[in-house]
Amino acid sequence: MSDKSYKLRVAFSVINCICHDQRVQKIAEVVSNLDCDVTIIGRRLGSCCDGDTIPFMTKRFRMIFKKGFLFYKFFNIRLFFFLLFYKSDLLVANDLDTLLSNYLVSKLKRIPMVYDSHEYFTGVPEIQDRPFVKWVWKTIEKKIFPHLKYIMTVSNSIALQYENEYGIRPTVIRNCSRASSSIPGYTREELGINKESLLLIFQGAGINVDRGGEELIEALGNTEGVFLLIVGSGDVLPVLKEKVNQLNISDRVRFIPKLQWKELIRYTKSADAGLSLDKNTNLNYRFSLPNKLFDYISAGIPVIAGNLPEVRNIIEENDCGVIVPVITSEEISNTLKRLRDDKDYLNKLRTNSVIASKKLNWENESKKVTDFYKDVINA
Repeated sequence: MSDKSYKLRVAFSVINCICHDQRVQKIAEVVSNLDCDVTIIGRRLGSCCDGDTIPFMTKRFRMIFKKGFLFYKFFNIRLFFFLLFYKSDLLVANDLDTLLSNYLVSKLKRIPMVYDSHEYFTGVPEIQDRPFVKWVWKTIEKKIFPHLKYIMTVSNSIALQYENEYGIRPTVIRNCSRASSSIPGYTREELGINKESLLLIFQGAGINVDRGGEELIEALGNTEGVFLLIVGSGDVLPVLKEKVNQLNISDRVRFIPKLQWKELIRYTKSADAGLSLDKNTNLNYRFSLPNKLFDYISAGIPVIAGNLPEVRNIIEENDCGVIVPVITSEEISNTLKRLRDDKDYLNKLRTNSVIASKKLNWENESKKVTDFYKDVINA
């Protein structure tokens, strides 16, 4: 590839909403800075896709089916034929649900492919009780993964899992957030929230089952002087809203739809602490390093997190948060009361989070992405 005189054409494929997939956007930017033309291929999901602010060429498929087998089948068929006839020099498959189409096209067109595994896909909770669905995805992975040359993933635990299964260790590129020191947070006056309250944020594009949302709402019902922002989307949001109404705490919980990152980080920086309460119920959560963890650190606020190895290592190494030993409403409530009542402790954690943000940021992490893609391009 290195002898070509024109800009290399790189096609990223992702099944998530392009507008809100920060990892894809950030890595695409790094690749673009290596004098490459980047196109991101995904699906049209909502109104956010109409006002396209993505600084790359994009292709969004309109899908009749929104989820389930038929959705994945027809998305991959469309993706296969689009990639087959689209002029590209390098393919990038983001997650297992785009891998098959990219791999087949890379073989047919004899061009290289990068596989970026954003999570341990066959360990996600949504398929653990669906043995046939899990078997299908695992079969695809087993057939293709051993033949891949360029692989990256998001945590050391996932990299080790793949190494144990296939004898190949991916490059680890963590989902560190961009430095945000130049972005101001909202004031309490702008948000209309009491200055005396402990202000918390619970954010994510996948506020789903086993992510501690239900226990958090129950804890809030037993903890006065705490206000919660829930920002994002997910399957359990209707359940959380119903719990808020049942506990009569709607004056202390505010639900905000998912936002572009620059707007999201303003809310994050307004908070006293951020919550990441994934439970150790499946391999994907156990091995994860969530985006929100690094958003909280970028914002310079303490992290309240469940006892998962990758997250715990970050927090303990930087002393920038509190580990909740077990995700129960009682344990969460005890943690919130400590931060509410001990301002010196809260300020110490905040200071340490600001210090951690100086090293745990995308500006530093992206150097590994540059080195990775230089190896691919120059091969």
